[in-house]
Amino acid sequence: MKLGIILSTNNEENNWNALRLANLALSKGDTVSVFLLGEGVEYQQASSPQFNIKEQVERFLQSDKSKILACGTCLAIRKQGSSEECPEGRLEDFYDLVAENDKVLTF
Repeated sequence: MKLGIILSTNNEENNWNALRLANLALSKGDTVSVFLLGEGVEYQQASSPQFNIKEQVERFLQSDKSKILACGTCLAIRKQGSSEECPEGRLEDFYDLVAENDKVLTF
């Protein structure tokens, strides 16, 4: 299965659960794409000992079946640069995620 996940919140528990699901899907052989939108580009700042988002994203990025992109406009609004964990994407990438995946979930 090809799974698309859209993170549009900076809520640590929601994003932690979304990334845990992404990692579970990868462990089952699925391909997973994550697009960070709006407050979702701030997802790493919400990591905590209880909801260790950094650990989940590091695990996610180790797979060759994973992809993560962030809305470039949303990054610019927040004066946030592109990084490996939050690489800049375009609206076209967001469209592709929706069009190319079997299932798309939003958090």
